[in-house]
Amino acid sequence: MNIEVFSLCDAATVDVGKLNILGAFDTIWTVNMPAVHPQCAIALRVRFENIERGEHRVTVNFVDLDGRHIIPSANGTININFPNEQRSGSANLILNMQMLKLEKYGEYSIDLAIDGRSLASLPLFVRARR
Repeated sequence: MNIEVFSLCDAATVDVGKLNILGAFDTIWTVNMPAVHPQCAIALRVRFENIERGEHRVTVNFVDLDGRHIIPSANGTININFPNEQRSGSANLILNMQMLKLEKYGEYSIDLAIDGRSLASLPLFVRARR
């Protein structure tokens, strides 16, 4: 399996197998704490090989540097199936978040695991705007 896209962005959609991403970012600038980000999304596109067909467990954790969850763990399953003549197939996943509350300045982590294996991590930096 190959992570083709894993991004924090303003918005994402899927249309007929196409993953559309708007405004990828890794930093939120704010004057006040706690910061509340009104809308964002985590966009994911994963490619699976023939031998990886079937069901897979996907987990996304959004944590601060102390390991405390910012949102509850997002857990789900995807079933990968594609025509036999194809050597691989992809899956697109989007996790939309509204009114994301960040309690303190610093670094946060968005961690991706598939089938219990940690595969990718995104940083989110919350910085003071002066």
